[in-house]
Amino acid sequence: MVRGDTPTQTQAARTLLIVDDEKSLRFSIGEWARDAGFRPVEAASGREALERMAEHDVDAVVLDLKLGDEDGLQLLARLREADPSLPVIMLTGHGTVEHAVKATRLGAYDFMLKPPDLEHLQIVLTRALEHARLRREVDHLRGGAGAMSMLGESAGFRRAIQQLDKVAKSGAATVLIQGETGSGKELMARYLHARSPRAAAAFVDLNCSAIPEQLLESQLFGHEKGAFTDAKHFRKGLFDLADQGTLFLDEIGEMAPQLQSKLLRVLETRSFRRVGGHADVSVDVRIVAATHRDLKQQVADGRFREDLYFRLNVVPIAMPPLRERREDIALLAGHFIARFAAEMGRTPARLDPVALRAMNEYPWPGNVRELKNVIERVLLLEAEDEIRAEHLPAELTGLTPAAGAARGAAPSGAAPFPPGVVRPLVEIEQMAITHALEVCSGNKTRAAQMLGISRQTLRTKLKELRMDDGADADEAGPA
Repeated sequence: MVRGDTPTQTQAARTLLIVDDEKSLRFSIGEWARDAGFRPVEAASGREALERMAEHDVDAVVLDLKLGDEDGLQLLARLREADPSLPVIMLTGHGTVEHAVKATRLGAYDFMLKPPDLEHLQIVLTRALEHARLRREVDHLRGGAGAMSMLGESAGFRRAIQQLDKVAKSGAATVLIQGETGSGKELMARYLHARSPRAAAAFVDLNCSAIPEQLLESQLFGHEKGAFTDAKHFRKGLFDLADQGTLFLDEIGEMAPQLQSKLLRVLETRSFRRVGGHADVSVDVRIVAATHRDLKQQVADGRFREDLYFRLNVVPIAMPPLRERREDIALLAGHFIARFAAEMGRTPARLDPVALRAMNEYPWPGNVRELKNVIERVLLLEAEDEIRAEHLPAELTGLTPAAGAARGAAPSGAAPFPPGVVRPLVEIEQMAITHALEVCSGNKTRAAQMLGISRQTLRTKLKELRMDDGADADEAGPA
C-alpha cells in the first residue's frame, strides 16, 4: 500500500514488515518488535511481502538479501518504486561490499549482518522512521501543501529565518544556533535540514547534556566488538547514521573537553575512528550545533576549546527569546490551541483578551516550549470554549499570594511587573525556578519537567544562581 498520509498524521503503533525465508528469524525479530512497540507482520517470500504491503499500512521493512531462490534486491526495488519514502533495512548472512553498495543505490536505509543486533536494529529503525517522516514532510512542503511550524512575524524571528533559508542552500556550512532553552533551536535545525540539499537523507539529533560522558563517545562514533566491557557487538554511531544528512548536536556547551577534541578532528578531516577501532571512517555530514550558553565566555573560562568554537561558529544564527517576540505570542498561542484542539477532537477555544494581555506581559522564561505546555495544560484541565485569565497558571497572572511570593513580588493582588519596571533576567529565572520547586515540593525532576528543561540543566542553574542547598526530594526518599 502506498502511504498517503501527511506529516501531521500519527499511528498508535508502527507496522514493521519482516521478510525472511527463515521462520525462526522472522519469529525472533517479530517477538522483539512487539516488545519494542511495533506491530510485526511476516512474509516468507517476495509475493507474500507484496500481499502484506497491500493489506497493511507498512511503516518500515526488514528484508533478507536472499529469499530462497529469490533476490531480495529485486523486491527492494519494487518496494521503493511503490513508496520511495519507505525505509528498508537489508539483512544478509554473507554480505559483500558490492551487495551493500547496490542495496544503498536502490534505496536501502541500512545493511546489517544476520542475525542482527536487536538493540542496534532498534536504533537504526528509529532513525529510519524519522528519516522517512522528514522526507514525506519535505515532499509535502515542496508540493505547496503546508509549512513547518516556524511561526512568527517579529523582526528578530524573521531575520533568523532569512539566515536559515540562505545557509540551507549550501548544504555544507557548519551552523551554530544560539538561544535560550525552549526557544526553538531544534526546530530551527530541522527547518534548515528540510530546506537543504540533504533533505532526503537522515536528520540525526543528540542532546549532549542528556548522555553520560562515558557513553557519549560511543553514541557519536560507534564502537567495535570488545572495545569495552559491555561492547558485545559492533555498533555504528550517530555519525554513521547521519552520513549524507545532518547531525544536530544540542547543548554543545555541555560536551566534555576530551570529546571536544575528537569532534574538532571530525570537522577538520571529515573522518573519525570508532571506539576500539584502528581505521578511519569517512563521512559526509553537516554539523548543526546549538547552545543556550555563551560559548565565548566558556572559551574565556577555559571550559570550551577555542579552536572548536571557531570551527562551529562558521554561520552563527540567534533565535530570540519569546519575551523579545511579543508580537508572536498571539500567533503561537493560536497555533497551539488549534493543534491541541485537533488532537483532542474538539473545537478550538477562544482566547479571551484579558488572558492574552496576561500572556503578553509574562516574561516566558521557558520560551515557546513553556507557552506550548501552558496551552496544552489549560485545554486539558481548565478551559473548554474559552481560555480566560483565571484558567492560566498563577505565575502568569499574579492572581494569588503564592504567585507573588514565588516571584519575590509585592503583596497579593499587586502587579508582578509594575509599569515601567523591567526585572533582570537572572531574577526572573530565580522566580520561575523557586516557584517550580515549591509546586513540586522540592522534587527537581518534576520541577525540571514543568520548566521544560532537563534535570541536569536545572541543577546547573541552581548552582549558577547559588540556590542549590544540596537537598533533593526525589533523591532523599520519603521522610
